[in-house]
Amino acid sequence: MTQCEKTESILVLGAGELGFEVLRHLARQTQTTQGTRINVLLRPSTANSTVPAKKREIDELKEMGIEIAEGDVVAAGGNELAALLAPYDTIISCIGFSAGPGTQARITRAVLRAGVKRYVPWQFGVDYDTIGRGSAQDVFDEQLDVRDLLRSQHETEWLIVATGMFTSFLFEPSFGVIDLERDVVHALGSWDNRVTVTTPEDIGRLTAAILFHEPRFVNETVFVAGDTIGYGELADELERALRRPFSLEAWSVSSLDDALSTEPDNNLLKYHAVFAAGVGVAWPKTSTFNHQQSIETTDIPTWIHRHLVE
Repeated sequence: MTQCEKTESILVLGAGELGFEVLRHLARQTQTTQGTRINVLLRPSTANSTVPAKKREIDELKEMGIEIAEGDVVAAGGNELAALLAPYDTIISCIGFSAGPGTQARITRAVLRAGVKRYVPWQFGVDYDTIGRGSAQDVFDEQLDVRDLLRSQHETEWLIVATGMFTSFLFEPSFGVIDLERDVVHALGSWDNRVTVTTPEDIGRLTAAILFHEPRFVNETVFVAGDTIGYGELADELERALRRPFSLEAWSVSSLDDALSTEPDNNLLKYHAVFAAGVGVAWPKTSTFNHQQSIETTDIPTWIHRHLVE
């Protein structure tokens, strides 16, 4: 690196299920990109954990050449958080909804206050612009607040990666869409409704590829997809792989609205209602960055074979 070349620093907020994959693939990407340093912000209790599994993760991050910074995004005040973020050129937030309401907008305000050059917010999900405000899932409105904050300024570049649902969540028993004990697929809205899903590993790999893509993506949403599938097709894939019949039961929009009126604070019902509406939760795989770049991703049949076939 010559004296006139400047080292670029990237800070990833969090190293959970998604954050770890983003970090791993950024580290791989920078093996061929000189002058880029990868950092991760962890709570002090996590960075210095003596829990064996967590310690192994921290050691693995260090072995990949990732530098550990300590700070608590949730506990820090606005000015303190901005000061934590200011030394870095690019911030990628992998701190999701579990951090609590208001966290996404608070991080975004701190990024803008810090004058960070480029920001990838936690928007690894559905097409919030298309869904719009006032949906059944009220936390989605904060995602639109974040977009409004970013679009209202011109100093910090932003990049949103729309991924759909985590693939594993579609199969999560608590989500209720797939009941492997009863061999039932519950279609959200109708059998023909579709859903886009992507694995955290693919999200990490694609986010790294998008971040370093030339020409550079500036102030735009980039869509990716591991797969986009209808609920009827999902039942067919399960039957084919597991070699037993599956029945389909549709949860209509009206039935989910009725259930929500009885349990207005039920978070899973809120997600069910949004996906049943069938708006902004799916897009053709052929229109995605990974398809255009011929990057293979884990589709539904592959995920089923890896995780459900004995």
